Amino acid sequence: MAGNLPLVGFHDLLCVLITGQKLAIKFSNNDDVLMRFMIKYLIFKNANFKDYIIINDSIIKNFEKVIATGSNNTSRYFDFYFKNKPSIIRKNRFSVAILSGKESKIELEKLSNDIFTFFGLGCRNVSKIYFPINYNFDVFFKSMYKWKNIIYNHKYASNYNYNRTINLIDKNAFLENGFLILKESEENHSPISVLLYEYYRNIKDLRKKIKLIEKDLQCIVSSNFYKNEVEFGETQNPKLSDYADNIDTIDFLLIK
Repeated sequence: MAGNLPLVGFHDLLCVLITGQKLAIKFSNNDDVLMRFMIKYLIFKNANFKDYIIINDSIIKNFEKVIATGSNNTSRYFDFYFKNKPSIIRKNRFSVAILSGKESKIELEKLSNDIFTFFGLGCRNVSKIYFPINYNFDVFFKSMYKWKNIIYNHKYASNYNYNRTINLIDKNAFLENGFLILKESEENHSPISVLLYEYYRNIKDLRKKIKLIEKDLQCIVSSNFYKNEVEFGETQNPKLSDYADNIDTIDFLLIK
């Protein structure tokens, strides 16, 4: 299971159980407390689950299918290790937002939740924004202000100070408001406390650019800009049918 967010592996757990199959779990070291609690609660509500959930503290053996989550680097090892088994191997993904410059204050405040919830650690967190030319950043920063207290988290503050210092040393141009760094870049994966951005001149060219990175995207937050877009403020409220990497986990589990 992944461990970047609290209970991030619960959806996979649920999918296996409701398809009537046994589940062998190896927890992430970063997210075992809440997962163990949820499993105990499920067994408390339905004692039959006890026979369907196996917790492993070492390498899992004797399985028929596998779901594994890691970075782009670890996925290569997963691909090799599980090469003879049906598998879903999840890699690094990220989410973006597309703004027109006409968003209301409420929409932008909702977008701040997509950026800062879970400190931006999830693949559903917006890590990059596409702004129109001549965008008014004052409006954007004012809408982020509701999250100003995030800087009092010492780990977040350490990341903010580190990234600010690195950009200053490297003489990179960036914007900041005391708790968020906004940096223009063609890269897609941003470190904690940094939000990347690019400008676009027209939607046609932007669609072409998005098409090139589509396979690595988890969410696109926008308003009537893109198919399958996510509404402002909703990236961290996925439905049960919003499968990670857009791979239908239920279909995978039911195929013989």
